[in-house]
Amino acid sequence: MATKAGARSPLSLVLAMALCVFFYLLGAWQRGGYGKGDSIAAAVTRATACGNNAGLSFDTHHGGNASSSSSDAAAPPTFFFPACPASMADHTPCHDQDRAMKFPRKNMVYRERHCPDPAAGDHPPPLCLVPAPAGYVTPFPWPRSRDVVPFANAPYKSLTVEKAVQNWVRHEGPLLRFPGGGTQFPQGADKYIDQLGSVIPFAGGHVRTVLDTGCGVASLGAYLDTRGVLTMSFAPRDSHEAQVQFALERGVPAFIGVLGSVKLPFPARAFDMAHCSRCLIPWAGNGGMYMMEVDRVLRPGGYWVLSGPPVNWKTNHRAWERTEADLAAEQNRIEEFAAVLCWEKVTEINEIAVWRKRTDPAGCPDRPPVRNCDDANPDDVWYKNMETCITPSVTGAGELQPFPARLTAVPPRVSSGAVPGLTAEAYEEENRRWEHHVAAYRKVNRRLAEDRYRNVMDMNAGVGGFAAAVFSPRSWVMNVVPTAAELATLGVVYERGLIGMYHDWCEAFSTYPRTYDLIHANGIFTLYKDRCKMEDILLEMDRILRPEGTVILRDDVDVLLKVQTVAKGMRWKTLMANHQDSPHIREKVLFAVKRYWTVGDEGSEDEKKSSSSEGKGSEE
Repeated sequence: MATKAGARSPLSLVLAMALCVFFYLLGAWQRGGYGKGDSIAAAVTRATACGNNAGLSFDTHHGGNASSSSSDAAAPPTFFFPACPASMADHTPCHDQDRAMKFPRKNMVYRERHCPDPAAGDHPPPLCLVPAPAGYVTPFPWPRSRDVVPFANAPYKSLTVEKAVQNWVRHEGPLLRFPGGGTQFPQGADKYIDQLGSVIPFAGGHVRTVLDTGCGVASLGAYLDTRGVLTMSFAPRDSHEAQVQFALERGVPAFIGVLGSVKLPFPARAFDMAHCSRCLIPWAGNGGMYMMEVDRVLRPGGYWVLSGPPVNWKTNHRAWERTEADLAAEQNRIEEFAAVLCWEKVTEINEIAVWRKRTDPAGCPDRPPVRNCDDANPDDVWYKNMETCITPSVTGAGELQPFPARLTAVPPRVSSGAVPGLTAEAYEEENRRWEHHVAAYRKVNRRLAEDRYRNVMDMNAGVGGFAAAVFSPRSWVMNVVPTAAELATLGVVYERGLIGMYHDWCEAFSTYPRTYDLIHANGIFTLYKDRCKMEDILLEMDRILRPEGTVILRDDVDVLLKVQTVAKGMRWKTLMANHQDSPHIREKVLFAVKRYWTVGDEGSEDEKKSSSSEGKGSEE
C-alpha cells in the first residue's frame, strides 16, 4: 500500500507534481478534433497518472480482526442496491432448494439448474447485494487453504459429523480442517493418488485435466493440484451441506452440478481423466447414458476411474448391504457398456477399477453395435438432453503435447481448422495481444504478479489468452465461454491444459456466493447488451465475488461509463484506465474492488451511499 503523504520526502512530492503537470500537458496537446471521446481520454490520463494517493487498494484488510474502512470520497450514486436479507447469505439462484422440489426426481432432474422464471410464476431475481455472513474473513492463501478454512466463511457442521470417520472435514473452533480423506480414501488422498499413479501417468504432464464427478469436498482435486494436475470437480447442492462451497473456500475448482438429464457444460474430448469415488451415479442404468456422456468429454487415450460399488463386490457386498446377485449384475452391465464404448480395462485394484478409452475405435471391431449421436456439433451442449448414443471420434486432429508445453503450443483444434476462421497465426496473435494487455494490468495492479488471487474467473475467455498470460501454479482460472459467443472455443481452452465451462450470463452461475478472488471480463456487456440487463450481470458478479475481491472489465468507453455508474450503487470502488497503446482508443479498462461488509456490519450510511468517483488511482 502507498505510504501516507506526511511520510513522503520533499523530492518525491516534487517529482509527483512534475509528472502530473507533464501528463496534463500531454493530454492537452493530444486533444483536438476528437470530441467527447477525447475529453474522456484526457480525464482518464490525468486520473491514472496522478492517482497514487487516491484510494483503490488491491490488498485484503480483513484476515481476522481488522475493521472496515474506506479512504475514497463520497459521491451520491445514481443506482443504490440494498443488502439482501441475512437469510440469503448463501443464495444460489439456479439451485434453490425449495424450487428444486417442484421438479421430477427421475434422473436427478430436481438437482439440475432451474433458474427463476417470472413467466412461470417465479419471483424475479432480487435487486440486492448478497451479504457475507457475520465474521467473514479473507480465506487463507494457497496452499494453506487446502487444509484450513475459516469456519465463519462457511459455518456448517453436518459433514463434520456425518463424514467424521472418513476424514472429510473437522470442526476445530474457528476453523474447518480438511485432513484429505474421502469415502473411498479415509487414509488420505495422497495415498489414493499414489495407487492410481501406478497405472495412470500423472507425472510428466500427460494427464493434465481431470473431471471429478460427485466430488464431496474435492480433496482429490486439492491433492492432484500439488502434482500439476488441474481438476474440475462438481457435486449437487443436496443433503451433503455446502460440499462445493467448502471446495471453493479451499481454493479448488468446483461448481454445483449433477449428472442428470442434460449434458455437462463441457466440449467433447476435454478431459484426460474422469473419476468417480462412490459418487452414487447409476452408471449401469439408462442404457449406459451416463458412461456415454463421460465418453463424450473424455479424450482418446483418457482414463475413467470407478472407485467403490460395485467394484470388488465379492469382498464388500455385506458391508454395502446389497446382494451378490445385484452387485454382480451391475458390474456386468458396466463392463458391457465399457466394451460398447471401446474402453479397455487397465486394472482392478481392490475397490478401484480403471478403464482407458482407445485412441482408435478400429481397435475393437467386435464391439456391439450402437447408435452414433446425430449432433453436428458435439460441443453444443447448453440445456441439451443427454442421449444413449456415442459421440463419433475425430480423426487427424493431432496429439496434445505434455503440460506445460501444451499451454503455449498451437492446439490441434486450431491446427486442424476445426474452429472456423481461427488460424494458427490468428491464435498466436491473440495470445500476444493478451500478454500485452496483462502487462498493462500489472502496472495498475501489481498484485496480479503475486499470490493475491487464487480463484480467478474469465467471463469471456475466448481461446484462454488471459488465463495463459496470468498462469501460475498457485492460481487457477475458470474460463467461461458464453453461449452467446460467436465461436465455441472452449475445446481450444482445454487443449491448452486449462479448464472452464459454457454459460449464459443472462442467468446465475452454478456456484455459491463469494467464491472468486478476481473476475475478468472482456467485452461482456457489449456481447449481452441486447440480451439482458447490465445491472443483472453486475449483481451476479457481485454475488460470486469475495469481499475485497477485484474486477477487471475491458469494453467500449461508453459501456464502461454506464457500468461505473451502476457499480457506484454496489459498494465497489473503481478506477478507469486508458488502453495501454493510446488514450484515443475507445476500448478502456475499468478496475474495481468490492468493499468489505457483512451481515450486521454493513457500513455507515455515508459508506452505503458512497463509491469511487471517476478517475481514482491505485493504492498499492
